[in-house]
Amino acid sequence: MNKTYPTNMSDSQWSAILVILQDKRKRKHSLREIFDAIFYMLKTGCQWRMLPHDFPKWQLVYYYFNKWKLDGTIEEIHEVLRDKTRKDAGRERSPSLGLIDSQSVKTTRSGGLCRGIDGGKKTKGRKRHIIVDTMGLLLAVVVHAANIHDSKGAPFVLSELRFRFSRLVKIIADGGIRLKRY
Repeated sequence: MNKTYPTNMSDSQWSAILVILQDKRKRKHSLREIFDAIFYMLKTGCQWRMLPHDFPKWQLVYYYFNKWKLDGTIEEIHEVLRDKTRKDAGRERSPSLGLIDSQSVKTTRSGGLCRGIDGGKKTKGRKRHIIVDTMGLLLAVVVHAANIHDSKGAPFVLSELRFRFSRLVKIIADGGIRLKRY
């Protein structure tokens, strides 16, 4: 790859990812180029076929993205980079406080089963519930139909946190989420 983009990984980020991959196979395109292409696509929101020609072919980038998504590599990389970011900021690996919220987003007609109408926001589509730490780093996310009320959808994302963060003792929510103690 000749051109550098703001979405490219730093050397320290790449070295953290390289430990996870443990792959020394020779390739025409380096895995770093493929990761940089994935990060570019995710940040810009472009379509796979619109990936700039500085990156490897979109089919190859998509192949690796799909493979790593299905085998859990992307989630593991996220965990490692989040922990590294927290450590670099002088914080513990496990946060003690989380924040939960939801967002409804429009989808197309072909939204499939995971599609509904959020009556409060008058949005046809999906709703994502997320929990972040005080630095804004993602702890958990769940996507479901928009017609599920916040108080019914929040337990799904809260269940994603179980046994993952030993210090997490409090989660702050807005008025739309009314939960029992978990």
